[in-house]
Amino acid sequence: QVQLVESGGGAVQAGGSLRLSCAASGYIYSTYYMGWFRQAPGKARERVATITSGGTTTYAASVKGRFTISKDNAKNTLYLQMDSLKPEDTDMYYCAADPRMERLWLGVPSYWGQGTQVTVSS
Repeated sequence: QVQLVESGGGAVQAGGSLRLSCAASGYIYSTYYMGWFRQAPGKARERVATITSGGTTTYAASVKGRFTISKDNAKNTLYLQMDSLKPEDTDMYYCAADPRMERLWLGVPSYWGQGTQVTVSS
């Protein structure tokens, strides 16, 4: 059973930084595709960033140049470095993983974390 546990969320002022972590446990291959999503109540879920086993990354236009996704395969941990945060980045952030990229891309990955709240004040 795969488990994903996020941490690192919190409250920060606009312009500040946070680093989210996602610790993966259970039977998860290093070849899995992983990513970060975010969602606020009443809003559609947004794919924020993804990363392949080889380290190829993609970003939503809204975060490109400000957020950086990375992973440490030895520690089975996924990261999201968030810089120059804006109030509109306020959301619940979720870690996700899937052996198939298209499922991650479509927002229907096999595994989800429980989420960590990020709040950015102006």
